[in-house]
Amino acid sequence: MLATAAPTWVSSTVSTALESEVPVAVTGTAASPAVGAAALVVVAAGVALAIAGRVARWVALAVVALSGALAAASALGILLDPVPAATSGASSAEGVTDLTSAVAVSVWPWLTLVAGVLVVGAAVLAAAGAPGWGSTSGRHERVTPAVPQRSAAAGASPTGADGAGRGQDRPRPAGDDGSDPHDPHDAWDALTRGTDPSEDR
Repeated sequence: MLATAAPTWVSSTVSTALESEVPVAVTGTAASPAVGAAALVVVAAGVALAIAGRVARWVALAVVALSGALAAASALGILLDPVPAATSGASSAEGVTDLTSAVAVSVWPWLTLVAGVLVVGAAVLAAAGAPGWGSTSGRHERVTPAVPQRSAAAGASPTGADGAGRGQDRPRPAGDDGSDPHDPHDAWDALTRGTDPSEDR
């Protein structure tokens, strides 16, 4: 509807002190400011429909329907009586209100009327399909990954054939006295006895 409100809707001519005939063209936004406002509201409500929740979607649909009806009614008002819009446009542009020719209406108010009716129809159809609405996407929500819990049975290593080759079940090499030569406690005890623990390695 923004595209149909920008062009000239009505045109006529006026007479001024300098010229006997001055053309006057009035755009849709000037002839009916409600059309431009309704179009902006429809765009905003359309964006809200894509990201809002279920209740907010109902509100957005109602706003879309009302905006479409407002735009259609405004365009219909211009089509039924374009003279006030042309007179207001002449007063704003030239400072006079006496029109010297008939008011011509372009096709754009008709297109705005059709667009407004289509917007209302689309809102009604969307409301009819409301039971099938899905929830909003959660792809942007942060999900904490589940950490698998290891059971005591899974953590224990078998000592049979299944446990062969696992580091925790491999026997460590023992020294001459059966102790681990890499054990720091045994090395400390050897030093206190005056023995160099590295001689046996």
